Amino acid sequence: MGSVISSMQMPQPLVSMESTQAIFVREIIANNKVVIFSKSYCPYSSMAKEQFRKMDVKPVAVELDLREDGAEIQAVLGRMTGAKTVPRCFINGKFVGGGTDVKRLYDQGILQKYFM
Repeated sequence: MGSVISSMQMPQPLVSMESTQAIFVREIIANNKVVIFSKSYCPYSSMAKEQFRKMDVKPVAVELDLREDGAEIQAVLGRMTGAKTVPRCFINGKFVGGGTDVKRLYDQGILQKYFM
């Protein structure tokens, strides 16, 4: 039988969408064609980056594990996209998904159309 604590949801910290991190996220997405919020050790982040590499597209990668404010940025992305997992991939300002989503888009030939 599990403990009461392990079965309870821990409250998520409130995230201000007017914070410095939220402004940074909105600006970097608006000012770059491809942005990947990732973690340097994450295999799903590597999977997403690989799809762009195969097309010779150089995304702007924000490595959250290498930033002091990475947790805050990840919380902002959670509010924006509905999930805090990485990677969080954006093309032309639009959220297109995570690592498996980007790989699927590439495999279906859809990702390539963004760069024609």
